[in-house]
Amino acid sequence: MDNFLHRLRKRRRGRLTQQYKTYADQRVAVIGLGRFGNSLANELMRRGWDVLGIDADTRLVQKYSDQLTHTAVADATDPVVLGQLGVHEFTSAVVGIGSDIEASILISSNLLEAGVPNIWAKAISRQHGQILERLGVHHVVLPEHEMGERVAHLVTGRMLDFIEFDDDYALVKTVAPGVATGRPLGQSQVRSRYGVTVVGIKRPGEDFTYATAETVVAKGDIIVVTGKTGAVEAFTELP
Repeated sequence: MDNFLHRLRKRRRGRLTQQYKTYADQRVAVIGLGRFGNSLANELMRRGWDVLGIDADTRLVQKYSDQLTHTAVADATDPVVLGQLGVHEFTSAVVGIGSDIEASILISSNLLEAGVPNIWAKAISRQHGQILERLGVHHVVLPEHEMGERVAHLVTGRMLDFIEFDDDYALVKTVAPGVATGRPLGQSQVRSRYGVTVVGIKRPGEDFTYATAETVVAKGDIIVVTGKTGAVEAFTELP
């Protein structure tokens, strides 16, 4: 979502890094090398992480062995096997298996038992995600569901991009509605009247910049807005 949102995400990642200090050890085990797991593993590699890719399918491991730092053909549902691979020494692990719910649950349980501090797991349904959360998995991801919600917002409204966080909070890029244009943001009272905050603005031919109370939004400007999901949705539909 352009460089401005990249900077916002970078600042948020900085806060998360302070919360999870073990991230200084940039090693991660990615279990399950399907489309989701392989895509994630390659992106982590691109960012300089040391990735161990694990899958029970020999064909997949051979296919991606040249792309990842380390690979292993292994049954991660067996805690002894995970111990032999040294996964308990990793500070981060991702369970990329979704279709086999039993395997996903067993592997997540094994990682929790091994004391891996930061565990992500892919879920294919809300029920699957709830089970993983009850187990104690630190981060549950529903990629298909989340992408479906995101695209629905883009198709049905004037949003140009949409990111929703776990606490019913959203970050949206949209064309500025008329109620926010023509006068300084401090005078338009967008925050008090609509419950949203304009944090960035982009004019045609210019880069995104941070918005202030003195910023005057013009018709056709693109703005970045934050707030409760419902408030942001309603704001973007204003004329």
